Amino acid sequence: MSAEATNPVSAAEAVGPDAPSRSRGRAARARLDLRRLGRAALVGATTRGRLPDAIGHVAEAHRAHHSDADLAVLRRAYVLAESSHRGQFRKSGEPYITHPLAVTLILAELGAETTTLTAALLHDTVEDTEVTLDQVREQFGAEVAYLVDGVTKLEKVDYGAAAEPETFRKMLVATGNDVRVMSIKLADRLHNMRTLGVMRPEKQVRIAKVTRDVLIPLAERLGVQALKTELEDLVFAILHPEEYENTRALIAGNTGAGDALATIADSVAAALREADIGAEVLVRPRHFVSVHRVRLKRGELRGSDFGRLLVLVAEDADCYAVLGELHTCFTPVISEFKDFIAAPKFNLYQSLHTAVAAPDGAVAEVLIRTHQMHKVAEAGVVALGNPYTPPAGGDGTEPADDGERADPTRPGWLSRLLDWQQSTPDPDTFWTSLRADLAEDQEITVFRADGGTLGLPAGASCVDAAYAQHGAAAHGCLGARVNGSLATLSTVLNDGDTVQLLLTQDTGSGPSPEWLEHARTPAARIAITAWLQAHPEAVRAPEADPRPPVSVTADRRSGAKLHADLPGAPAGAVRPAGCCTPVPPDAITGFQVRGGSVTVHRIGCASVGSMRRLGRAPVTVRWGDTAECRVTLVAEAFGRPRLLADLTEAIAGEGVAVVSATVEPPSEQRVRHTYTLQLPDAAGLPALMRAMRDVAGVYDVSRARHPATHDE
Repeated sequence: MSAEATNPVSAAEAVGPDAPSRSRGRAARARLDLRRLGRAALVGATTRGRLPDAIGHVAEAHRAHHSDADLAVLRRAYVLAESSHRGQFRKSGEPYITHPLAVTLILAELGAETTTLTAALLHDTVEDTEVTLDQVREQFGAEVAYLVDGVTKLEKVDYGAAAEPETFRKMLVATGNDVRVMSIKLADRLHNMRTLGVMRPEKQVRIAKVTRDVLIPLAERLGVQALKTELEDLVFAILHPEEYENTRALIAGNTGAGDALATIADSVAAALREADIGAEVLVRPRHFVSVHRVRLKRGELRGSDFGRLLVLVAEDADCYAVLGELHTCFTPVISEFKDFIAAPKFNLYQSLHTAVAAPDGAVAEVLIRTHQMHKVAEAGVVALGNPYTPPAGGDGTEPADDGERADPTRPGWLSRLLDWQQSTPDPDTFWTSLRADLAEDQEITVFRADGGTLGLPAGASCVDAAYAQHGAAAHGCLGARVNGSLATLSTVLNDGDTVQLLLTQDTGSGPSPEWLEHARTPAARIAITAWLQAHPEAVRAPEADPRPPVSVTADRRSGAKLHADLPGAPAGAVRPAGCCTPVPPDAITGFQVRGGSVTVHRIGCASVGSMRRLGRAPVTVRWGDTAECRVTLVAEAFGRPRLLADLTEAIAGEGVAVVSATVEPPSEQRVRHTYTLQLPDAAGLPALMRAMRDVAGVYDVSRARHPATHDE
């Protein structure tokens, strides 16, 4: 089974002002074809009773990525591994040394650095031979020993349904401190999957399911697409043999697919050359699983559906130049555009995705990236070398004494895993949360108010964002602003949203049980559950009926004096309307109502328009000479303890008396407080409203604009 679904296509072209003419027969490596690195590539021509010096193939692949690499250590590791495994054979009948060699060669082709390759050669020696970890440390250094020990521990883990969760948790956390351990394990599993045919069918199925459920998601999150795609095809053939055969037959029956894409590639190359943009245009065939998914999505496939175009350039800016030229010279399919350069995916992946339509209607998907982006897209963290900071004065071969490793390249999901596992004492909860996290195959990026970013699974809410950004401090989150608008914590976030979390300074605040209904990430769910278990008094049973509004009535002194130009109006019968509560120096108008009294509204009040439509004639009104006034203010806030007390204290601090107060029951964590207030001077209203807005949790204070209860 090939990792590539289609035969290689004449796919490469260098374009640009000084590019040579295209040679259509020149082969292109659009994707690392790890499958071709089989036993023949490892052992070469053999002589009877003797293994060849296969390490030469590894050295050649390693030098292609690291021209100045020290190969002596690889040869020493090979000698130790070959002598230790001598006499051991795989179930296929091959000498056992072919397995560590294959694993090492896979990693060498991906661009792994020398330390990783050394550990890959020795990864089974401590487990299966007389070699000890101390011997490895003495001969190759503590860094290699650390990696070998990590892989050895992972070998002891049963990933199946009967796995002991606590064992898996300890092993994954121990090895999670160094992503190179996982890289070696993935290469190890890939070679084992290639040779799975010698095992019983039921065992093949069991191993394939474990690979699908755990190791392929790990490969995706580590960004090692070259490993992931071949593992997917191998699993596909075992678990879905009929669909696999149908896909294989579909590919075999479309031998002209490469020509269709090559024709579009010619047009793209010509357009970029004319625009003076230096680039390589490659045809990238789809692997089996990718073809199967496209067929399910689109139904009948055209020749251009069996692959994608890959455009490689030198600089980030060139990516956008290529994009602009493609969208100018071809018809773009706008819905297919994605920018993973400005917002990289959670597994370090960067690229521009688009699709263009050729004159004959064929649509070709196009990936645009730099050469470095392509290297990382194929090999993920393997291509990043040794990302760990050596101790001060060290040579990079010894780990820090405290075991802590500074890893600026570690994917965000892995950092989150190592963080939230510490808060999960229950291994079963950890195992369940881990499998749920691995099952999430999509992630969104949201922007923080300070310009940073958060990587969250698709469907995450503001609750998840709060715990991802603030950790335990998120217990005091009151709400959020999403794209500048106020939002509840239950709001589901979309890719590219900007979220600002609003926190209270009250250290006694905590989450409510309802937050669990909106939490998608393990970190949020675990933190909320832990807080609720530690504060059982904060968990109250829901009330059967909604609470009625709470009203408080105090002194009812008169407000500012009003006068109406209406002969015969009874004394004291000119009053401010409750719907808009005008105060000096608001522009006002009045209307006479039943009983002869006059109700005064602000000019902009909605009731003014309603009265005029009813044919009511306005009455000229004016303010008296007193500065005292009465006003109704509405404070909207996120619910929290002591909110009413703090608002009342802020009002009293401005020298204002509360005439009445109404507190509505919470709705989606929001509450509305309505205050009728007596101000000694209308000029103090702006300062009063600012003081109320400064109360923690209050996000808006406004003048009342309730519909009038028309006795008019």
